[in-house]
Amino acid sequence: MEKRITLAHGSGGQLTRELVEHVFVPKLKNDILSRLADAADLAIAGQRLMFTTDSFVIKPLEFPGGDIGKLSVCGTINDLAVSGARPLWISCGMIIEEGFPFERLERIVDSVARAANDAGVAVVCGDTKVVEHGGADGLFINTAGIGVPIGEYRAAPIRPGDKIVMSGTIGDHEAAIFRVRENLARRMELASDCAPLHGLVERMLSAAPGIRVMRDPTRGGVGAVLNELVAGTGCSFTIEDDLIPMRDEVRGICELVGFDPMYLANEGKLVCFVPEGQAQAALQAMQSHPFGAHAAIIGEVAADSRERVYLQSRFGSSRIVAMPTGVQLPRIC
Repeated sequence: MEKRITLAHGSGGQLTRELVEHVFVPKLKNDILSRLADAADLAIAGQRLMFTTDSFVIKPLEFPGGDIGKLSVCGTINDLAVSGARPLWISCGMIIEEGFPFERLERIVDSVARAANDAGVAVVCGDTKVVEHGGADGLFINTAGIGVPIGEYRAAPIRPGDKIVMSGTIGDHEAAIFRVRENLARRMELASDCAPLHGLVERMLSAAPGIRVMRDPTRGGVGAVLNELVAGTGCSFTIEDDLIPMRDEVRGICELVGFDPMYLANEGKLVCFVPEGQAQAALQAMQSHPFGAHAAIIGEVAADSRERVYLQSRFGSSRIVAMPTGVQLPRIC
C-alpha cells in the first residue's frame, strides 16, 4: 500500500521527526540543516545571524488569548529567542481562501502589526496568494525571522546534575483551543499563553549565562521536547509531577477527555537546562519577568545510558514519558 501523509505527521512527535529525517534532511542535506535546530546559526562576513521559518494553520483562526496573526509573530520570535537570539526582522506570507471576509483579514493583519510592534520587531517583507474556495480553510500564514545572538550564547551539551526549569504553566494553549472547538465550559477563564519570549530569555541569560539549552514546547508539548533533547546525551531526565506548574482548568480538561498534559502544546513557554550552580539565579530571573512568573524547577538530569524521560508521581512511583506517536489535537499552531 502506498504510504501517505497523516495528521500525525504534523503533530511534532515521532512521525514528524521521521518525516524530517527520512525525507527532508537527506534530500536537502547540509551541515546547518542537519543540526535540526529551532533556528539556523549563520555566519555572514564575520557576523552571526539566526534565521528561522514557520507556518501556521491553526483552527479556529481567532481564540481566547490571540489569533493566527499574533501566533505567527510570537511563534517565529520564540524560535529565535530559544536559540539565544534577539529578533529583528520578520517576513509574513499569507495564503487566503477565496471568499474570506475583508473585515476579518484586516483584524488579523492588525494583530500581526500590534504583536510585532509590541515585541520591537519589524515586518519587512511579505507575500500574498489567493486560492480557490475550499483550498486553504480560510487563511494560512508563513513567517520567517532573522535575529542576532544575545551576547556569546551558544547551546551546550546537557550534563548530569543539570536542573530542568519550566517557565510557567503547561498546556494552556492547546487546552484553550480544544475548549473553543468543542464549546466546553464557556465560563472557564482559560486563554492561550501566546507571547513573545525574547525579553524573558535576555533576562535569563544575564543571570545564568551557563544555560545549556532552551526550547519552546509547542507541538508535542514538554514530553516531545524532552525526548528530543535526551537522545545522544548519555543521560536520563526525571521530572516530578508535583513540581510541574499547571492550571486547574487544564488539569480538568485533561481528566475530562483523557489528554496527557505532557503532550499539550504551549505558545508562550520555554523549558531550559541549567547547571546546578546557576539554577536558582535562572529561576529568580524568570520569576521576575511577567512571562516567567510561574517558573519552576521541575526535574534534573542523571547519567543513564538508557536515555529516557521519567515522570515521578507524588506517591513515589514513576513512568516513562515516551515520544508521542499520534496526535491529541491537530492544527493547534
